[in-house]
Amino acid sequence: MDGQTFDVDNNIWVIGDDEECLVVDAPHSVADIEEVIAGRRVLAIVCTHAHDDHVRVAPDLAAAVDAPVLLHPADLPLWRLTHSDVSPDGDLDDGQRLVVGDTGVVVLHTPGHAPGAVCLYVEELGVVFTGDTLFKGGPGATGRSFSDADVLLDSIRRRLLTLPAETVVHPGHGESTTLAAESDLR
Repeated sequence: MDGQTFDVDNNIWVIGDDEECLVVDAPHSVADIEEVIAGRRVLAIVCTHAHDDHVRVAPDLAAAVDAPVLLHPADLPLWRLTHSDVSPDGDLDDGQRLVVGDTGVVVLHTPGHAPGAVCLYVEELGVVFTGDTLFKGGPGATGRSFSDADVLLDSIRRRLLTLPAETVVHPGHGESTTLAAESDLR
């Protein structure tokens, strides 16, 4: 599966206000993402991890909206499988705080599905954007290179299940859930 392209349904999340936003992942269509952005200034395209189905159009979107692509550096080997000729514009680091409007977005490094996987916690909204780390019904897949099931479960237990139980989980695919509903992973 590594280095291959698959058409899957992705959730693309946009965090912000009426003037500016962050785009979480950029999988398939620049035009569709631009429609959702609706003329707001994009501060960054934040990649939850570098699998093709989350970053395929990130460089094109970055050029179209004049915004940087941010990725955890541990995911550069995966990024290179899709984008060998262009690099992300900046790094995401554990504990880093991004600000959009008046809202803080905290980067949580959650390796396992990918070595540089991150989740984005927005405490004031009571939400966490989990990419492919956690879905409704369980953890992300670990059948690809660079993935590790034990590390993924540890990340979920240490980094996500320690957040308030009522926190809403917005995953990279599928329906949203809550941490309480996924707490059986403890």
